[in-house]
Amino acid sequence: MAQTAPTPGRSARSSGPGDGSNPWAAGGVMFAGVLLMVDGVLGVIKGIAGIASDDVYARIRNYTFKFDVTGWGWIHLVLGVILVVIGLGILKGAGWARVLGIVIAALNMIANFMWLPYVPIWAIISIAIDTFVIWALCTERSKVLV
Repeated sequence: MAQTAPTPGRSARSSGPGDGSNPWAAGGVMFAGVLLMVDGVLGVIKGIAGIASDDVYARIRNYTFKFDVTGWGWIHLVLGVILVVIGLGILKGAGWARVLGIVIAALNMIANFMWLPYVPIWAIISIAIDTFVIWALCTERSKVLV
């Protein structure tokens, strides 16, 4: 079979600024899938710790979004399991996983923002992970969403 030569000035595998792809985002999608799984496992651990004992996290008084720590534990546990499943879907290249990854990462970001007074450093790390995941899944255009 004959192969066609690439256009002068471009390699056969390179992506240019006009083709709508971003190399950082392209590699970021796979990394986003891994980060979703890691963030999901961390969410499961946060959830189990909150469900197991109300004394694990700081007691907050007069907080607008104050729930019982066990309630927060269930929220983080459920979100964590969903994040792990979506992360696996992203690694398998499923279009549904990319769309749900954006939605659930946004919900997880909101939950961690509301969780800030309980464990600020852990919540900020989860918010940063979710921010990168949303960016990577929204900017990569190599596959059509949905």
